Amino acid sequence: MAPEAGKVTPKDSQYVILLESRFPKLPPRSILFQSLQNAKFDVSGLTTEQMLLKDMKIASGGELRLAVSVIYMTLEAFLQRECLQQELCEFCHKYNYNLVVAMTISFIDNKEPFRQIAVYSSSTRNRDEVIKALEKAKNPHLNLGPMSSPYTDIKAYIQGNALASRKKVLPIISDFLKDRERKMEQLEDLELEDECAQEQGDSQQCCEDMVMEEDSGVPPTPMNSLVEGCPLDNGLPKINADILVEKVSRIVSEEDDD
Repeated sequence: MAPEAGKVTPKDSQYVILLESRFPKLPPRSILFQSLQNAKFDVSGLTTEQMLLKDMKIASGGELRLAVSVIYMTLEAFLQRECLQQELCEFCHKYNYNLVVAMTISFIDNKEPFRQIAVYSSSTRNRDEVIKALEKAKNPHLNLGPMSSPYTDIKAYIQGNALASRKKVLPIISDFLKDRERKMEQLEDLELEDECAQEQGDSQQCCEDMVMEEDSGVPPTPMNSLVEGCPLDNGLPKINADILVEKVSRIVSEEDDD
């Protein structure tokens, strides 16, 4: 209910007043809040899977499913957990998630909230797309500043806008998923149009080839043509000297008679 937390809504105020009126023996609001806060932030003894499931929301769009979990410790402490990247990988396989967005929260001097974000995915493309959406967010600006991470598949950031709780970050992720799904559908439509155009072009070319064959009008080659056969295909006729002398003598004799 603290105004500096930036989370109070009229409905929150209405229900707190109702609860306090129905349970007048409750301790003062500040003491009650602190005891609830201590219980919420007590993650001692929890596994990484239990910490992720403790306060988790799901966002999905297309083939992507994201787990968005609030982690009640600093991101530095969370990243120091042994085999964290392997545990996140197993968590995604077990619950069929593509990415995990871990939003850590701690408090400076037990008063001012301090927020950090880690994005995990075994897919570099998916991880970079989500990070880009968070970095470019304007409503609200998250003011992300990169942090060092000991894992290649985990990108870590300080969230400068400490008032941007998960309630405000989830719409950013949902808008990203909707926009991504719309772009994927447009790409699939373009690919389908290209395939149809290619098939139509192939069919038209086939018809044109058939028409050209029918309209060519070239008659079949005759069997007696030079192409199919020639009297000289078997070589020159064999002529010996006696036959040649006789033929010449006959020609001369015929000319003398004329």
